[in-house]
Amino acid sequence: MFMNEQMESILATAARLIVEEGMEWGGAKRQALADLDLPSRTPLPDNMQLEVAVRAHIDLFCPDTQVAAMRALLHAARDAMRTMAAHNPYLTGALWRGLATEKSDIFIQLFCEDAKLAEIDLINQGVRFETTEVNGFRGQSVVALTTLVRIPKWTWPTGIHWVLYDVDDLRGALKPARGRRDGLADRGDLPAVERMLSAFE
Repeated sequence: MFMNEQMESILATAARLIVEEGMEWGGAKRQALADLDLPSRTPLPDNMQLEVAVRAHIDLFCPDTQVAAMRALLHAARDAMRTMAAHNPYLTGALWRGLATEKSDIFIQLFCEDAKLAEIDLINQGVRFETTEVNGFRGQSVVALTTLVRIPKWTWPTGIHWVLYDVDDLRGALKPARGRRDGLADRGDLPAVERMLSAFE
């Protein structure tokens, strides 16, 4: 398999896994290698390449259902962000990039004065969550709180992952993402999400 053909196969396979299985991008790339029987050290596409492939897959296979899913998930994200407005919530991930489907989870980063207060807020709201550690956007280990919400008309729960950062981490976090030609940052605040939702109404 020639290198360009190999990369195209990895991109197409990873895009399918993301759209149809709801896999995270890093996991989808690695699973694509396994599905294609390629060595684990095979060079992987970057996220900008994968974003193009995901958009192409959506446009080809599920443009109508994807628009409905975006609308439903943005409603849920907006409502969730409103409940945690005191902790500087920012939407990120596939939903922020306009690439979410019915299988996608919601990723919200909280830039907190005190991360413990964010946990207490969820507890006081009666929201149950599980705590894990994930790699942060600067490579550091950060705490993530995972909760579940029900989207109207969907028979399965959708995960919301609240990733906790210090308020100082917000510095520089709103600059356009590296390598992006459209100038889009990797995250958006509540007003940005509300504007995005209005475009889907």
